[in-house]
Amino acid sequence: MGMQRFIGVDLAWARTGTRIQPNETGVAAIDGAGTVIDCGWTRGVEETVTWIAKAAVDGSTLAFVDAPLVVDNPAGQRLCERDVGRRYGRWKVSANSTNQNSRHQAGVLLRERLQESGWNYHDGLDGLDGPPTGGLVMSECYPYTTLVGAAEFGYDQERPRYKRPGRRPPQGWRVARAQVCDALIVRLAGLAEADPPLLMASHPLSRQLMTEPSPERDAPYKHREDLVDALLCAWTAALWFRHGLVRCQVLGEAVAARPGAAPTIIAPARPEQRRTRPTE
Repeated sequence: MGMQRFIGVDLAWARTGTRIQPNETGVAAIDGAGTVIDCGWTRGVEETVTWIAKAAVDGSTLAFVDAPLVVDNPAGQRLCERDVGRRYGRWKVSANSTNQNSRHQAGVLLRERLQESGWNYHDGLDGLDGPPTGGLVMSECYPYTTLVGAAEFGYDQERPRYKRPGRRPPQGWRVARAQVCDALIVRLAGLAEADPPLLMASHPLSRQLMTEPSPERDAPYKHREDLVDALLCAWTAALWFRHGLVRCQVLGEAVAARPGAAPTIIAPARPEQRRTRPTE
C-alpha cells in the first residue's frame, strides 16, 4: 500500500506546566504528490497529538518530528547527536545535547502519547533495510541536516543562518535573518519540481510564506520559522519513503542493540556526509 501521508512536526521541546502557555509547534501534512493537505500551529503535546490524528491517513502515515523522541542516556549527548556534528560539521551543523537530565523532553512525551494511540516508533535500524512501507509510523529528524544534506536546496558550503544568532548577535541581524529566511523559502518553493515534490502554493498558509516577506520582529518571525521547519520535516519524511538509504542515512546506527527503540535521527545525506556509501 505504501505511505499516503507525510507529517512534519517542529515540536516545542519544553514540557511546560499548566500555568505557562506552551510555545508554538509547527505542523504540516503533505501527500505523495507534494500537496500540502494541512499546516499550521499547535500548542502543547496534547493539542499536537489531536492535530496529528486528524491529519493522518489510517495505516499509511509517516511522521517526522524535530525533537528527541527516545532519550535513554543518563548524561552527555546521544550518539545520533554526536553523529550530526561528525557528518555535517563541515557545513556548520551540530546538534544540542539531550539526556535524561534534560528539561526539554516534550518529544519523549509525544512519542508515548502517539504509541498509546497505535503509532510505532521506527529507528531505521531494523536490518537497515530502509523506510517503513505502511502503518502509523514516527521517526526523528533534524531540518538542518535536510538543508545541507539534500542537494536540491543548494547549500553546498554551509547551512543557512535563518535561526537566532549567538549570545551577542551582530547589529542588523534581524534584517539579515529575514533575508536569509526569504531565500530559503524560495528554495522550498523550488521543490515543486523535485522528487518527491513539495507544492508550497497548494495551501493558503504555505503559499503565504511565498508571497509575504519574513518579518523582522522576533515573535512573528518565530511563528513563520516553526512552519518552515514543519514543512521541511514533512518533505524529509517523503524523501525517506521515496528514496530510503540511497538519499538518507541513519545517525546513531551504532546503537543497534535494541532495534525499534534506539535513539536515531534520519537525515538526508550527500555521499561525502556518509560514513559509508548507500546501498544501491
